[in-house]
Amino acid sequence: MTVKNPNQKNRAIIVVLDSLGIGSSKDAFKYGDDGADTLGHIAEFCNKGQANHKKRSQSGALHIPNLASLGLAEAAKESRGKEIPYSGKPNSIIGAYGYAQEVSSGKDTPSGHWEICGLPVLFDWGVFPNTKNCFPKTTIEEILLKADLSGSLANCHASGTKVLEEYGEEHMKTGKPIFYTSADSVFQIAAHEETFGLDNLYKLCEIARKSVDSLNIGRVIARPFLGDSSANFRRTDNRRDLTTPPHKSTLLDHVSDAGLPVITVGKISDIFAGKGVSKSVKAPDNDGIVNQLLCQMKDVSEGLIFANLVDFDSKFGHRRDISGYANAIEEFDKRLPEIIQLIGDKDLLLITADHGCDPTWQGTDHTREHVPVLFYSHQVSIKSLGFSSTFADMGATIAHHLGVSPLDEGDIFKL
Repeated sequence: MTVKNPNQKNRAIIVVLDSLGIGSSKDAFKYGDDGADTLGHIAEFCNKGQANHKKRSQSGALHIPNLASLGLAEAAKESRGKEIPYSGKPNSIIGAYGYAQEVSSGKDTPSGHWEICGLPVLFDWGVFPNTKNCFPKTTIEEILLKADLSGSLANCHASGTKVLEEYGEEHMKTGKPIFYTSADSVFQIAAHEETFGLDNLYKLCEIARKSVDSLNIGRVIARPFLGDSSANFRRTDNRRDLTTPPHKSTLLDHVSDAGLPVITVGKISDIFAGKGVSKSVKAPDNDGIVNQLLCQMKDVSEGLIFANLVDFDSKFGHRRDISGYANAIEEFDKRLPEIIQLIGDKDLLLITADHGCDPTWQGTDHTREHVPVLFYSHQVSIKSLGFSSTFADMGATIAHHLGVSPLDEGDIFKL
């Protein structure tokens, strides 16, 4: 049953499907991503019957009836220039849909989220060269000295699972933390929760955060893991992102400055370094994040509720797990009606993404892609919003809906 409360104030719910790009952007060639298409390639893979049935709850074409009803398939068609194959075609579209291109430099998580919230990142984040011993020697020495450690392992570009396989056992024997990075502006530290200690890992990341500030590195990420050998090492849910704070105000600040609550679910608070956040709620996976989102929607009747579904990116995109990614999309699709059911008369729901991470693409990094723009409310006109030249249009529209001060960037969609 739809929530109806005549006394309800305006509320907005943003759900970021982390990395669910819908086709390479016009400038993708600058990033080596011309032709990347996260959703489209996953859908084509499933349609050809190539998906691992053990990783999906069903076989055959990608089944997304609820996301399609909000216009996801139509937005993807407009972005990529052709339809995606999928099952569960809805009888009608119930939302306004479109696609957006990022103007921020790079294709990292903070830039995508900040731009959604009205703050494009027009400078280049610092990154580390893809070479052996990629971190500056003086930076590593400074971190080790302040942390009273004898050395570190890896010090290279690598995927999170590979570094555990290669260096995890040596880390447990020597106590040396595993330092690694990617094409994004990140300094990642993996350490065993029991032999190294979770608190020690967090303290080490705080030291590293200060040491890489001068290099303009966007995030230092704690990557704790458990297990007793390379055969069973697994990353835990105690990840922590230490992010450079946004350099100007974002949608979150505008909402909180207006005296309205800003509730974040998942890693959103970390991405914004806690700025403008009233309350942060964590959860271990997509399903848990949806559960927490529903709880907050039942408890909080005004302001902004902002969630990120990280599994698409961290568990499947970066690991190039096409079947797992497909299943994650379908599992979220099954739960989408629970979210829509709680949309009240003065609510506005936005579903989008922050970048791509095409699991069929080369390497393990993000891909420069358009993102879907899916709006739903009881008042939204069913129509195509077309192409948006910046993610900031989404934040501007949310700010307008909530009646807070306008953002510095972005145009308001006519919903």
